[in-house]
Amino acid sequence: MAKEPEKKLIIDEDWKTQAHKEKEVLKEQEKQEHHPEGEREMQFPPAELSALVSMLATQAYLALGIIGAEEEEQHEPDLAAAQFNIDLIAMIEEKTRGNVTEKEERMLSGTLHQLRMVFVELSK
Repeated sequence: MAKEPEKKLIIDEDWKTQAHKEKEVLKEQEKQEHHPEGEREMQFPPAELSALVSMLATQAYLALGIIGAEEEEQHEPDLAAAQFNIDLIAMIEEKTRGNVTEKEERMLSGTLHQLRMVFVELSK
């Protein structure tokens, strides 16, 4: 019976290096797909007067029960919380008078008018 020649294991170091590099590239691509740049951190709008007024108005509308989650059960309006947020917007309007653009002035007065009308209607 003939003796089988010994099998030699040849390790190609270049192949291992290339495979390692490809593995690292794939990991980075997967990371980018799951967390693209800019989405890792919450993006906020510019810090402007309109953003502040919008946040306060949203809180007032939530307190008045005008907006809310669909699955959330209806609740009685929290008039005190709504009044607080409306007063904050009124204070901002007063303190910034003369230092805002016409557009910002219209936005402030319009927002206050809408909120006050809803507040009066719900407080009857």
